[in-house]
Amino acid sequence: MNQYVYDTYVDILKNELVVALGCTEPIAIAYAGAKVREVLGQMPQHIRVACSGNIIKNVKGVTVPNSGGQRGIAVAATLGVVGGDAARQLAVLESITPEHQQAVRELLQDDFCDCDLVEGVANLYILISAVAGQETAEVEIVNYHSNITRITKNGKVVFEKGGANDAQHVPLPDKELLNIGDILEFGKTLNIEDIRDVLEKQIECNAAISQEGLAHSWGANVGSTLLADYDTNDPRVRAKAAAAAGSDARMSGCPMPVVINSGSGNQGITVTMPVVEYAKAYGKSHEELLRALAVSNLISLHQKKYIGSLSAYCGAVSAATGSAAAICWLMGGSREEIDDTITNTVGTIGGMVCDGAKASCAAKIAAAVDTSLMAMQMSQRGNVFQPGEGLVKDNVEETIKSIGRMGREGMRSTDVEILNIMLDK
Repeated sequence: MNQYVYDTYVDILKNELVVALGCTEPIAIAYAGAKVREVLGQMPQHIRVACSGNIIKNVKGVTVPNSGGQRGIAVAATLGVVGGDAARQLAVLESITPEHQQAVRELLQDDFCDCDLVEGVANLYILISAVAGQETAEVEIVNYHSNITRITKNGKVVFEKGGANDAQHVPLPDKELLNIGDILEFGKTLNIEDIRDVLEKQIECNAAISQEGLAHSWGANVGSTLLADYDTNDPRVRAKAAAAAGSDARMSGCPMPVVINSGSGNQGITVTMPVVEYAKAYGKSHEELLRALAVSNLISLHQKKYIGSLSAYCGAVSAATGSAAAICWLMGGSREEIDDTITNTVGTIGGMVCDGAKASCAAKIAAAVDTSLMAMQMSQRGNVFQPGEGLVKDNVEETIKSIGRMGREGMRSTDVEILNIMLDK
């Protein structure tokens, strides 16, 4: 395998597979809140949060972790300001105490925080402004959840991404190099030690929150329902339940960390747990599991590079597609079967809508995993949707690209209408 491509794939995994505490949209807001207080140098008297529609959509219905069951943009931002640790980035709320939670409740009763929708910006956009007397500060996040692009203090720019004051700026690894053939070759030739710590952490964190979701009542209990009412000897059932259970817990405010994929904890759980369950069921070695996880993560990221971080296209689909393709690869499937698994999945459930982060995400994950595993079984029998049928094209790469275009461009108006409905407009 070309060394530059190999090194880029390693860098992509290291850059993308990071730890986050709770749903990443409220966490990104909390991170900006913690950072704006740090820049201001004191507790603000008032803050204002301006967000893109997709951020509002994904924060409206989800419980903010370590908030004591509170929800919403104002809660996330204020919690970050009051007790967040900006140095921890997407684990910003790990240090929250009951005293911080109570302080947030009191502040929000006094109109401490205003929230606004901003139009004509990136799908992922957050700007938090803070005021204390004559002092002001602003922190802007754009395109991905920990990407602070601009900081101002008293009207003066003190940091700008890629600017003269950005000593830490490092270009992101080039996802344009991702393709199915090279991803599968990477899985075979990977020196596990190059990425072991990242993949081990993904298994550790995502398996732990999955187990929590199965052991206790969280959300709508999708994962535990599957295990209670279906044949648990079937690895397909266990794969769906394990992935859904992690989301059950996470969407309902469980403070346990997850390792994300494409900026999403739900997608991180979905690329992980089905592969883990199949590796257990079929006695695969730990090294084989790690290689399959690398494949699962990269195939999901490959699809998302066309769709974008946030859209009306449910990311559980791209994540489940990655996990089923990796399971097919883990079980010795041919290149044709892997390609066909991808085509069958996105040709069936591609376009399932995202109407924000909340308890039903777990059911969508279960549905996506179920579809992807059916798609794999179809491919193993030589059955695949044909070019010209809907969005299916002449090969898997063109099909991925066409689905991505539909998710990015075609579902843009859908995204706007979903937001209008959620905001009762």
